Amino acid sequence: MAQLHQTNAIRPPPPRRKAQKALVSILFPVALGLIAVPFVYPSSNLPFLASSLGFSILALLTTITLIPVLQGSFLQADLKGKDLLKRTQHFIPESIGLISASVYILLLILFIPFLFSDFLQNRPRPADVEGLSRAEFPHKQLSVYLAAVLSLLTATLLGFLDDVFDIRWRYKIPIPVIASIPLLIVYFAEGGNTHVVVPKPVRALLGDTLDLGPLYYVYMAMVSTFCTNSINILAGVNGLEATQALIIAISIALNDALYLPWPLSLTLGEKTHVGGVYAAGMAYGSRELMERHLLSLYFMLPLIGVCAGFLFHNWYPARVFPGDTLCYFTGMAFAVVGIQGHFSKTLILFFIPQIFNFILSCPQLFGLVPCPRHRLPRIDPKPSSDRLLPSIVDFETPPKPLTIAVLKVLSALRLTRLTIHPDSGIIYSATNLTLLNALLVWFGPMREQTLTMCCGAIQIMGTCAAFAVRYGLVGFFYDGDRR
Repeated sequence: MAQLHQTNAIRPPPPRRKAQKALVSILFPVALGLIAVPFVYPSSNLPFLASSLGFSILALLTTITLIPVLQGSFLQADLKGKDLLKRTQHFIPESIGLISASVYILLLILFIPFLFSDFLQNRPRPADVEGLSRAEFPHKQLSVYLAAVLSLLTATLLGFLDDVFDIRWRYKIPIPVIASIPLLIVYFAEGGNTHVVVPKPVRALLGDTLDLGPLYYVYMAMVSTFCTNSINILAGVNGLEATQALIIAISIALNDALYLPWPLSLTLGEKTHVGGVYAAGMAYGSRELMERHLLSLYFMLPLIGVCAGFLFHNWYPARVFPGDTLCYFTGMAFAVVGIQGHFSKTLILFFIPQIFNFILSCPQLFGLVPCPRHRLPRIDPKPSSDRLLPSIVDFETPPKPLTIAVLKVLSALRLTRLTIHPDSGIIYSATNLTLLNALLVWFGPMREQTLTMCCGAIQIMGTCAAFAVRYGLVGFFYDGDRR
């Protein structure tokens, strides 16, 4: 967790981590080879997926290489902060998520010819008639792609402005809605579908499908707000934001891979089929559904690369801080693929830890319990200890009955620890209501990197639960193969 300091005195940060030359020398030719697959094997199955994987490796290498080169410029620009969970204080570059976002967006732009060029698509160019080509160019797909890139650019800009001006939380909430406007406008202009499939238990009342109309656009805007802010709220220890984004991106990519036409087919149980050329795995012959998830994969693979590259420098002890920029553009990337691919319900399932953290935080977010600016854990006061303890919020006045009831329930679930006056029985302090502090209440003091790994393990378990719900329990609520 960083705290920005406006000062002219620049103290040296910890030694920079540099990418191993052997790693770069091995992976760089591999990346170029994968990018060149459409030129060498234009008729192969899904050739642009290999190119996207090559761009992902290139994103990893570029991010790892650029951050040590440019982080000094951020220090000189006074974009720096102190690690509040370290005894030895150094100024560390802040807002380095801007570098990751720039690499990500640039590679998405460079990937456009691979998707829409006649030459790379191996389509013959027809003769022009009066200067106008008779070929049917995929304008709709290109407009959706460019709208997604524009939303990512807007999210990056607004995230960087948040880092510079330190916007208060009450004003942060609608920022992702602004960034999602280009995507929503194009969705509306293309006549996007606003119908949703109604779950089985309420179909007797609402029918099989329900047209939400304008409410559907409100829902999509809220998805972008949730994806962005949920990662931002669950933060405070080295590597946590990047770890969340990396695991969620991998989860979405794995889900997308289930819908692709792999050369080999696999049957799991009676109804779950993976692979088979243009049986399209779980798309069950729907080319449109397969193409939606393929486009999602094109967005997720480079994101995995930049998140992994950033995590290399942000892991404990952090050499750089992400700032809100990383949270904004990664959250918007998740919202983009969920909206474009029409799998927003599946997307939200991958945010189970973030949903839990938000629900746990609600008493503080909505004023029942005092909410300090920083709710991250605190350092063990013992000089010889490098472990973290749950942070505490004090009550200046006796809490109200509703607050007492909520805190006692959370205390019974061991999600918070209360300090009660032995004589009066009045609660005068409680641990802050976040997942990080709850883990420290449950398992006791732990090192910062251990806490990050615990959160990563919970994120992975959340992914497993999401797949179990999406492809197991979902049959109780929806029927058919495309849910």
